[in-house]
Amino acid sequence: MSDAPGRVGSAARSVRLAIKSVLPKRLFGRALMIIVIPLILLQVVSAWIFYDRHWDTVTWRLSVSVTGDIANVIEQLRRDPDAREEIFRAVRRNQELDLALYPGEILPNQQNELSGLLETLLAAAMEERVRRPFVIDSQSRDEQVIIHVQLKDAVLTTAVPRSRLFSSTTYIFILWMVGTSLVLFAVASIFMRNQVRPIRRLARAVESFGKGREPEEDFKPEGALEIRQAAGAFNLMSERIRRQVRQRTDMLSGVSHDLRTPLTRMKLQIAMLGETPETRELSANVSEMEKMIQDYLTFARGEGGEKSVECDLGQIVADLGSKWQAGGIALDCHVEGKIVTWLKPNALRRCIDNLIANASRYGTQVWVHAGRRGQAIEVLVDDNGPGIPEEEREDAFRPFYRLDRSRNPSTGGTGLGLSISRDVARTHGGDIFLEDSPHGGLRARVRLPI
Repeated sequence: MSDAPGRVGSAARSVRLAIKSVLPKRLFGRALMIIVIPLILLQVVSAWIFYDRHWDTVTWRLSVSVTGDIANVIEQLRRDPDAREEIFRAVRRNQELDLALYPGEILPNQQNELSGLLETLLAAAMEERVRRPFVIDSQSRDEQVIIHVQLKDAVLTTAVPRSRLFSSTTYIFILWMVGTSLVLFAVASIFMRNQVRPIRRLARAVESFGKGREPEEDFKPEGALEIRQAAGAFNLMSERIRRQVRQRTDMLSGVSHDLRTPLTRMKLQIAMLGETPETRELSANVSEMEKMIQDYLTFARGEGGEKSVECDLGQIVADLGSKWQAGGIALDCHVEGKIVTWLKPNALRRCIDNLIANASRYGTQVWVHAGRRGQAIEVLVDDNGPGIPEEEREDAFRPFYRLDRSRNPSTGGTGLGLSISRDVARTHGGDIFLEDSPHGGLRARVRLPI
């Protein structure tokens, strides 16, 4: 028989994991970071160029203009010392400079330490245009910069408005830079949200398909060309898988009917022969053959036709525990409250039932535990039997595989119990793992995503 259901579950799980690797939970934030980081770098480069070139040049020219006015005042005072008041009034009115002359004053020989770009450029302009000892004070007043210049027999003090030394284009540039960045960020956010939305829908559709659930609505390709291509490929893949499962299920249903018909005739013929040791042996062989055929068909079919519904997994586990306890099996069952999720109830019941049957066949005590573990559900089935060597645990899931050392071939069944259980778990998007049990035997861990 084919193991197509297991391959289908594995393929769906691989596609789901591939989509998740492309679409982490924080994809939208990371996509925005891809836009934000270059935007920030662009603003940093623009600001650097502005301050290093434009602002530096403009500040230098403003400084040269102010120092040129001071040099002009000094020249006028040298030519006509008696017109000092008239010169000061004209300069105050036209150049917005407040001038004061202090005869007999002498500046200190030590120049104060320059701080900032403004004082540095202003000092350079003073050395170039005025060429006299000077002191710059940009700290004592908020609205003005004070410049003291040593003349021949006096000190000329000039109060320069800061507006003459600063360019308003600096603030305009910053406002435009921040404003356009916010607009670009908003547009990029809307664009990325529209692009990420179809990828998230594709991820949800793949995840639902990998868990064996029917989509709530038809998934339609939308978004960018690459996303539409990926969505179209997913739709084609899912339809092929569903069609393959339906065809295989229909074919196996026919095979099941064809095989059961001759077996039924054989049972009737044996019954007509009467009760003899030979007929009892033949009847037992026919019953065994019927059970084997049923196991084979169940394995090949993989419960592919059952729909996923929202139900309580804890109740399923509790019902199975009660059934096995009523059958005389020493079983300890514990369920951590209600565990409501989407699953195929009959298929999952068969999965856990096979694991309990396997544990009870080789152990004298069975423990079953079910509960939530983060974003997954786990069902643990433990026994105190001989267990399975670690190197053979993966082989135990192979169809018709028989363990010679730890399992008795005459009582080990058809070798399909673990294979059927793993196929069911993988159909739900999960898996089964074999581990050492704390009770000394084997632990089967069924892990299903929520």
